[in-house]
Amino acid sequence: MGLKNFLDTFSSDIGMDLGTCNTLVHVRGKGIVISEPSVVAVERGTKRVVAVGAEAKRMLWKTPGDIIAIRPLRDGVIADLETTEKMLRYFISKIMPRKLFVKPRMVIGIPTCITEVERRAVEESAYKAGAREVKVIEESLAAAIGANIPIFEPAGHMVCDIGGGTTEISVISLGGMVVTKAIRLGGDEFDEAIIKHVRSVHNLIIGEQTAENLKITIGNASPDKKIEKMEIKGTDAITGLPRRLEIDSIEVREALQEPINAVVDEIKHTLGETPPELAADIVERGIVMTGGGSLLKGLPRLISRETGVPVILAENPLLCVAKGAGMYYEQTREMSKRSIYNTIHT
Repeated sequence: MGLKNFLDTFSSDIGMDLGTCNTLVHVRGKGIVISEPSVVAVERGTKRVVAVGAEAKRMLWKTPGDIIAIRPLRDGVIADLETTEKMLRYFISKIMPRKLFVKPRMVIGIPTCITEVERRAVEESAYKAGAREVKVIEESLAAAIGANIPIFEPAGHMVCDIGGGTTEISVISLGGMVVTKAIRLGGDEFDEAIIKHVRSVHNLIIGEQTAENLKITIGNASPDKKIEKMEIKGTDAITGLPRRLEIDSIEVREALQEPINAVVDEIKHTLGETPPELAADIVERGIVMTGGGSLLKGLPRLISRETGVPVILAENPLLCVAKGAGMYYEQTREMSKRSIYNTIHT
């Protein structure tokens, strides 16, 4: 057994969805071991890490002057390299014992719309955080593997992955991307649209967490028979005093219309650029939706109505990218075994 094979056999394979909102980590043989917000709280001046993940998110917008809570990723890419590295190191130390002899191999799902410089920043952070080998793959490819789509088949499969900062739509066949489109728009923009609407219509200033809660609780993309209501609290834009407001699901849907239309248009453009034979497969098999944004109530139904193509919500859509990244080496190893077998027997 060569050194590389020895290391590959005894090292852990880590798959990571390094998301704008949440970071998920999958370990071979263990499944998803970490699912925490991509937030780091540090001391101002010293940059000493005070908290990471869920604990740090609770501090967002509520920290005293000497502590700042940072979201080191924006629109699916690293905005703060140093803080991202600290966050990765923290998550890796949580799952890997210090006495481990072999450093892990790491596969990270990234959006296709990022630049070469941004791609290198992701790799650099992972190496500095303790990885032996780093592979970055397209988020939608990782999502497809995680959603158990047979990507190596000679057939067209369409995946729409809506994350916190990006939406990626890809047509995959024979293990490769045939057509792919990515826009820097995701769940964060859904929240931002709600914040803007509440401010402009009701003169009420609300925070990101309130907007996210509204979206998850009563948010919807297509009309529903039942009209849901929810009370929110914020700051009156005119008096500066705290105020309550009751808002209904119709108003939240109106607020979300612009970003949702942008996602639907991108899916239509991708379908328009898909070769006819693969488009026929997609009409038969449907569009698979992954990512946290796809959980918005009524969104799969709206996309299906607008495109005329069946839409399937993946099982556990939030976990697909991390799970697929964690299974990547296994899948490619299986595929190369199959290729060798076919070569010998033809």
